[in-house]
Formats: sequence, structure tokens, C-alpha cells
Amino acid sequence: MSEDPLASFFFLYGPPGSGKSACGRALAENLALPFYDLDQEIETRSGKTILEIFSSQGEPGFREWERAVLEEVMEREAGVVALGGGALLDPPSRARVEALGQVICLGASLETLVERLESSASPRPLLSGEGPARWPAPSAPVDKKRLEELLAARSAHYASFARQMDNSALSVAESARAIQVQLGAFHVKGMGPGYDVRVSAGSLPALGEALKWRGSGGPVVVASDETVGRLYGSTLVRSLEAAGFTARLAVFPPGEQHKNIETVKNLWDAFLAAGLERGSTVVALGGGVVGDLAGFAAASFLRGVAWVALPTSLLAMVDASLGGKTGIDLPQGKNLVGAFYPPRLVLADPNVLATLPEAELHAAMAEVVKAGLIADPHLFSLCSRGWQAVRANLDEILRRAMAVKIRVIEADPYEQGLRAALNAGHTLGHAIEQASAYRLRHGEAVAIGLVREARLAERLGLAQPGLGDEIRDTLLGLGLPVEIPASLDKEAIRAALHLDKKRRGGSVRFALPVRIGEVRCGIEVAEAMIL
Repeated sequence: MSEDPLASFFFLYGPPGSGKSACGRALAENLALPFYDLDQEIETRSGKTILEIFSSQGEPGFREWERAVLEEVMEREAGVVALGGGALLDPPSRARVEALGQVICLGASLETLVERLESSASPRPLLSGEGPARWPAPSAPVDKKRLEELLAARSAHYASFARQMDNSALSVAESARAIQVQLGAFHVKGMGPGYDVRVSAGSLPALGEALKWRGSGGPVVVASDETVGRLYGSTLVRSLEAAGFTARLAVFPPGEQHKNIETVKNLWDAFLAAGLERGSTVVALGGGVVGDLAGFAAASFLRGVAWVALPTSLLAMVDASLGGKTGIDLPQGKNLVGAFYPPRLVLADPNVLATLPEAELHAAMAEVVKAGLIADPHLFSLCSRGWQAVRANLDEILRRAMAVKIRVIEADPYEQGLRAALNAGHTLGHAIEQASAYRLRHGEAVAIGLVREARLAERLGLAQPGLGDEIRDTLLGLGLPVEIPASLDKEAIRAALHLDKKRRGGSVRFALPVRIGEVRCGIEVAEAMIL
């Protein structure tokens, strides 16, 4: 059994034909975890096919094999398990499974189940009209009436599981991604060996054991700003020390104005004082500024030491902690110095959001709205219902927004094309943020940028008419600004745009929204037209 406190088993359950095996294989591949098909494990362990076990021992004999083999599987390395359709009818088995991992109960319409079962080569002894006296051949048709009876008998049982997903209209790949959103479990591929992302409430104190399981060694430095370090730094150091690490907390002043080379130098000094080695780990505890700074310091110290991101703000969870971008600002502009250097692990504990100021939650929603604009119309719809609806569904909104960014960065890890969609609202947003001397929060500036860029897309004939108004109304409902403050100097905004990394030949390249769920990248706009 795995000792990693963040690596629980993921069990797929549900009626025959709900896609447990196919979805389980896809989910395991997405998460870079082992896959166990319980029926296949039973056949391997018994030396008989499922049909032969039913024929010789009946359903009671099969259930004994099922219980025994499930216990064996749960002693192995944590992974994804496709369960038989009745495996958790046994109360002790259910209790053991739910104590060890998370269960997703899959379902589909009766017509979909029948269609899938009839196209499958696997025999379904309980669904044949032939009865136990003569179990069917693999090609025997499914008895629809018997399937209806089985579903009716088990309906309350299946409905008793907290996590449910109807995949009638979903492909296997879509089902696997939807399961990941429910679980808050991802593995980001495309940059080196990849790294795990987990959304897990109350997981912050488990970091020490998680790093130990992942083979981290040497001293550990927890890098944080003074505000977050005061709240959670000692808890994290104790967790690391309890796991056998030598740990030190290194703090610096909060705020974008300290995201500079001087702070990085101070972190390097802290790394030296702590005796960091090539096998050591830097833990970035805080918001996006902390992650950018600590990640860049780790990338450049000893030519690269491992780092882990523990985002403590909603903005960092849905955006800055994902993608491996690290960096610092120069006086001339944001993020002009940096490196692509992915973390070893991203651990988002939603419980820490309880200490986040309300204004920071509001500001972060600009990045969430952006994620909906890029690739998730349902997420945008959730956001459009207003602030109270967002607070009531914050956990789902967090996981859906993270899933969008992860899909984009996996498709384009080093921002050669598609990943530029993540710049929606940011080209103008960064310029506005800088012109305000960072008095505007990042999310507030991005909110203004999203509206202005949508209106720009409308003027260029790229966006659906009214898109800017739809985005504006959604952002207003979340308590965000949507207009450039009159006090801001437009020449300062132009100057910031002039230094934008995406500028080329007197034009600035934008990622412009064209409809909810689609952003078009690489749109060059003359500076004179922008403002």
C-alpha cells in the first residue's frame, strides 16, 4: 500500500456498461498511476475466466473471489481501480474502499448501457436470460429486462455514493477529464517528467510525508512572504521536521513591488545559510508573487534545485502555481526575467482560503472568468450567476479553472502557440497594472483588460457582437472593475505596452476572445488602435 498521504486510491464503480474499465485506463494514464481492473485481477489470481467461476461456483463463489482479490489490490501501490458492478454491495468491502480512497460512481442511460454491453466482448452472467443453470457465451445478447431489474434493485445503493457522474454523452477521454475535475487530481505532462497537482482540503500539514515519499532529501527552505509565513509557516516547518527534514523558514515583504532581484538575492542567501544541496527542495508557500520568486530562485540556485508550490490564494491556485513559469519584474515591466522551471508538486489546500481577504477572492475571479472564456462555457455560466452563487460553488469553480489551465499548458508547455490563449485580458491588464504602480490588484487589472480586449475584438470583426457586454456584466456581478480608472495616465499604459514581450514591429500581439469558450491567439494590433 502507498504511504504517500496525497496518493489515495481512485475507485470507479457503477452498473455494468458504465465504462469503468475504459475510463479507468484513461484516468490512470492521465494521472500517471497504475491501473487495476478487478475482474482481470480475479481471472489472473484464480486462473479461471469470470464465466468459468460463475459456472462452477455461482455468484456466491464469485463474490468470495471478488472480496479477496480487492483486499490484495488495496495492499499495492495506490492507483486507479475499476470495480465490478456489485463489488461494494458487501459492507466491509465498501468501508475499506472508502477509508482508503475516493469512489466515483459512474452511470448512463439504459439505452447507452445496453448499447455498450452488446458491443463488448466480455460476458455478463447476471444479464443473460439463460439463468445460472447455463451461463451465456460471450456473444449472448443482453437481456434488457434483467438489466432494468438489476438497476432497480441497486438504484439506492449506487445513489448513496457522494461522487456521481453520468457519462451517457461523453467519450472515454471526456469522461476521464470530468472525473479528474471531480477529484481535483491532475498530472501535468510536457515539461520534463511531469508533476502532480492535487486539490485536497486539510492537506497542508501532510507535506512533510509527501516530500519524503517522493524522495526529496537534504535541507528544505520554506519561502514565503511575511503575511502568509506568519499564518502557516510554523505549521509547515513542523510537518517537515516530523518527517525527518531539516527545515528553515525564509520570509520577505509581501507585494508585487518586492518581486525583484533583491528579494531573489535574499533568498539565495537563505539557501546558503540553510545548506541547500542539489537534492534539496524549496517550498513556495504563498500567492503568485511568492511562487514566481521562490521558483525562480530555485531554478537559478546550484543550476536548479527542486521546488514545490503551495498556493495560498485563489489566484495562485487557478493560475500562477500551474505551468512552471517563474520570474521577477524589472522597473520597466512585469516578468521580464524568468525561466520555465516546473515544480515537483502543486498542492492546493482550499482550507487556507478562509484567511484570504474578500477583496483578494474577488480579484482572483478574473482569472476564473478567463478560464471559462478559453475553454469551459459551463464555468463561465457559473461565474455569470453572481458572487453568492460563486461562493456556494467555489470548490467546483476552483477545480474547473485549474483543469482548463492544465489542458492548455499540456498542449503547449513552452508557450509556442496555443498557450498564448492564457494571455487573454493580460496584454492590456499588465500595462494597466503597471501604470497604476500596482495599486490595482492583478485580477482587477485583468478584469479591465478582458472587457477592453473583447471590445477590441468586436471592433476588429472577430468577436460576436455583445461579447464585451456579456463579459462586463459577469465581472461586475463578481465585484470587479471593468473600466480604466480616469486617474490613470494613458501614456503610462502605452509605455508599458511598448515593452510588452509579445510586441513585434510596432504592433502588439493579443489573445482575443471571440465567443464564450474560444480565444484566438496571435492577433496583431497597431498600438495606435489599442487605446
